[in-house]
Amino acid sequence: MISHGRLHPRRLTRPVLIATAVAASLSVGLVLSTIPASAAGEVETVTVNLDHARVIRLPEKTQTVVIGNPIIADVAVQKNGVMIVTAKSFGETNLIALDSGGNLLAESRVVVRAGRDSVVTVQRGMDRESYACAPACQPAIQLGDSTKFFSETGSQTTVRNSLAVPK
Repeated sequence: MISHGRLHPRRLTRPVLIATAVAASLSVGLVLSTIPASAAGEVETVTVNLDHARVIRLPEKTQTVVIGNPIIADVAVQKNGVMIVTAKSFGETNLIALDSGGNLLAESRVVVRAGRDSVVTVQRGMDRESYACAPACQPAIQLGDSTKFFSETGSQTTVRNSLAVPK
């Protein structure tokens, strides 16, 4: 569910909370600081390349995880005290971890960027096409490519992938 301009909460179940607390207490270094962001004065930046995911350890006692804009990135909370941040679109949003009382445990800035240095962009007038060129150039649709190129390449990819599914 996407709510425009509002935070998107993900509640954890009791078994996940227990596993989260155990895993977080056994962990030496947390990617998200367990010091409240307001007390720390700094917000850590988590950078994720588009179409990639990143593993982040949750602070101890995390009950609720909030992603500011799920169009840019989404989270999947795992049972072992970690969460997966998946990049969905270019941009920047925030990630908040709260305890059972709604107190801020940690806040991070999430930045989604283009990740492939081997992508070549071809501009044909107003139309843009992207190709992955390592070592040979092949179509590699990216956000911002022309609608025709994106649709045709995406359709071919969908058909090709459906042929690989066992029946």
